[in-house]
Amino acid sequence: MTMENYSECISVSANPEAAYHALTQGIAQWWTKPDHPIAKVGDRAKFTFPPGKSYWTFEAVTLIPGERVEMKCVEALHLHEGQPREIEQEWLGTKVIWQIWREGDRTEIALEHIGLKPELLCYDICRQGWDFFFADSLKAYLDTGIGKPHTGN
Repeated sequence: MTMENYSECISVSANPEAAYHALTQGIAQWWTKPDHPIAKVGDRAKFTFPPGKSYWTFEAVTLIPGERVEMKCVEALHLHEGQPREIEQEWLGTKVIWQIWREGDRTEIALEHIGLKPELLCYDICRQGWDFFFADSLKAYLDTGIGKPHTGN
């Protein structure tokens, strides 16, 4: 039996255009600094986390300003001490989809990480990561202008 993908939704004070910008050009302000910007479909960006060796490369699949950002993981190397080697490639082929819409005077952003399911070795680690970077850091960035991105190597 397959469980649900990771998903979460936040409500922010920023408008949909600012949310879209944060999910494409402004990722370094709330997640981690990519090696290349995401500006158009087909762009690829590598996101590296501590200890500076774990990374995920995403390719922009769908970009609809103010509405939707979809990226597919095309390279993955998740090094996590004490975990089997299978964890390294678990994000490969997964998709991260952000849906953006206006609800009254708020902007709603829904994240679904298709393929990030509870049966994966990395699920608990990655769920905690998304809970922090999406639900906490991105929300803070869009509400106050100050996110909590990873800034190490």
